[in-house]
Amino acid sequence: QVQPVESGGGLVQVGGSLRLSCRGFGFAFGRNAMGWFRQAPGKEREYVATIAGSGGSLDYADSVKGRFTISRDNSVKMVYLQMDRLEPEDTAVYYCAQSVRQYTQTRPGDYDHWGQGTQVTVSS
Repeated sequence: QVQPVESGGGLVQVGGSLRLSCRGFGFAFGRNAMGWFRQAPGKEREYVATIAGSGGSLDYADSVKGRFTISRDNSVKMVYLQMDRLEPEDTAVYYCAQSVRQYTQTRPGDYDHWGQGTQVTVSS
């Protein structure tokens, strides 16, 4: 089954930075909204950020606003999540998701394809 593929997770100290990458798929990638979600142990999957297919519209969860930046390069079917000033509360498995919808989507149910996830651990 075709699905997005994440990379770039790892271990970082508090205040550090990481950049996650996600390779999408499909000839209509440029018309697919993309999103990042995360899930910490014992917690539900939560929304992090989303970007419209054109890249012209962005949205962030309040918990990451001002620290994380989502972007995309449709020419290579890639989406990125730049994470700065990381905090221990950011520790989670991060998932990339692809939607058949064009505009920003914040709910897991609005996405059709999910990656396997990449672990981000922030040590204090």
